[in-house]
Amino acid sequence: MATSRTEPVRGESATPELSVIIPAYNSGEVLESTVRQFAEYFTSRPAESTGQVEIIVVENGSTDNTADVCAALAASWSWPGVTFHPMSSDKGMGAALRAGTLASRGRRVLLTADDLPFGFGDIEGADRVMADLGSVPPVVIGSKAHSDSEVERGLLRSVMTGGFATLRRVVLGTRTGDPQGTFIVDGVLLRRIAPSLTERGFLFTTELDYALELAGVRPVEVPIRLSEDHLAHASRISPKDVIQMAKGLLSLRRRKTELRSAAAVSNREA
Repeated sequence: MATSRTEPVRGESATPELSVIIPAYNSGEVLESTVRQFAEYFTSRPAESTGQVEIIVVENGSTDNTADVCAALAASWSWPGVTFHPMSSDKGMGAALRAGTLASRGRRVLLTADDLPFGFGDIEGADRVMADLGSVPPVVIGSKAHSDSEVERGLLRSVMTGGFATLRRVVLGTRTGDPQGTFIVDGVLLRRIAPSLTERGFLFTTELDYALELAGVRPVEVPIRLSEDHLAHASRISPKDVIQMAKGLLSLRRRKTELRSAAAVSNREA
């Protein structure tokens, strides 16, 4: 059962400009660095371009010191304009992202990872898109599939990624190149659609993308560069996970009508 986030250490505005959701499972070695890098990044930007930011870390069933790291960060937090909220959820990346989303309050919500895989290239890419369009797209994805992305993968990771992408297109018919990148989503839209999302693992963002595409919302993909730290870590997705994800795609297709309806209503109301 998910638990509500703790009260912030500092005062916060009624509606933050951005909520950063970080699922944390056995993340003790990287989490403090990631959270502090986010805080440093946002406090170094002009206040008028950033606004209030909340960072929500969702610990989900860790067996290491992740919860202790969260508690220590909360106890010592002192970054102006950025608030920190640790909370917990049931195990699973999807369960954590869903719980964090429902607890968020930001006008936009960033769904990211515990090791800051793209640095801040996804955020800066979204800013460029907004400047070019003169408006805010409902969904921006930091996409490894973008032709301008700088991505180096080992053979096994490349085979698994390519095979899953082909299977996803065949089973779901989605057009997004990388629905497992980082997502920056309109907060109202995401919070309204989140209760209808049921995937508890790696397929959560694929489910989100599928629902949005069914409702006629086409995510804008921006190029990223994988961080050296991320490249140094072995993939957390095993061949067994790919098999389970393939089964999950079939399950998503069976829910096509339900997801289309939920996303369409959420999009109209957002």
